[in-house]
Amino acid sequence: MRAVVFENYQTFPELKDVEKPVPGPGEVLLKVAGAGACHSDVAIFQDFTEGAPGAQKPPFILGHENSGWIEELGPGVEGLNVGDAYLVYGPIGCQHCRACSRGQDTYCENAATMPYMGVGLGRDGGMSEYVRVPARNLVPLGDADPVAAASLADAGLTPYHAIKLALPHLNGGGRYALVIGLGGLGLLGVQILKALTGATVIATDMKPEAMAEAERLGAVTVPGGEGQVERIREITGGRGVDAAFDFVGVAPTVKTAMDSTARQGRCTIVGIAGGSYDWSFFTAPYEVELTSTYWGTIEELYEVVDLYRAGQLEPMYTTYPMDRALEAYQALVDGKISGRAVVVPHA
Repeated sequence: MRAVVFENYQTFPELKDVEKPVPGPGEVLLKVAGAGACHSDVAIFQDFTEGAPGAQKPPFILGHENSGWIEELGPGVEGLNVGDAYLVYGPIGCQHCRACSRGQDTYCENAATMPYMGVGLGRDGGMSEYVRVPARNLVPLGDADPVAAASLADAGLTPYHAIKLALPHLNGGGRYALVIGLGGLGLLGVQILKALTGATVIATDMKPEAMAEAERLGAVTVPGGEGQVERIREITGGRGVDAAFDFVGVAPTVKTAMDSTARQGRCTIVGIAGGSYDWSFFTAPYEVELTSTYWGTIEELYEVVDLYRAGQLEPMYTTYPMDRALEAYQALVDGKISGRAVVVPHA
């Protein structure tokens, strides 16, 4: 079968012919419907070096945002039907610690002893024609379109987890939320905020087309650049936003998020660009929560699928056939993708 393989650090991946996987005990083989190309993949092959935090040892097949149809059941798997469509929960922990027992494999207590972080993260992923995954990591899609759903495994789950944790700050009337960065995660973040809260959603980006999309989804937009924070505070009556979500994570966006947050508000850094923030007692809003999050739980992915099936989430994506998968990654590197690039191996 054809697959996009990460062969070495700081080296562009290759499209190769590899062996079709065989599901082991407790696993299923999925015929891949869609595989999302994510900026985290770019970090894997472009930025990380051996031994760096988060680096995963090559070679392996990329793709941690996956959907597909069950092709084959591994030994011991019962209660699932060949041909049914599923979304894949990407993280894989030890499956027996406290975090994994509550479906939070992202914070597995034994992560240091695991040979990989998840599907497409050290273990072969779904940027291929077929992928094997633990049966426990499947979230049913029913009759919903699995191609459109593929990117929800990360681009939907990650903002959902961050927003759900911030809900105490957004409950009630007159609340404001800020979304910085209107790529695949940010645009879904706008939709999740509209679905879960009554807050006024303020969205900001440097790209006019991204802001136009956010406006269509119900957000009030503020262009990036000079006067950005002042305009955000003007919209909130000078108080600032109750919850800010930075989906970029460079130093200037982190500062914008913090400068825009109200006293006793919550500022969540979701983007992994590695920016830092120079905190001081007199410049940070009093009692503000500055935090980060990583992915989410499998239970939350069920909830994301519920929103998708109810028509409350509209993933923005561009499809590529497998023979153009490397073009999808290059477009991602070049910043030419609006939303997500989804590779469709069997198109």
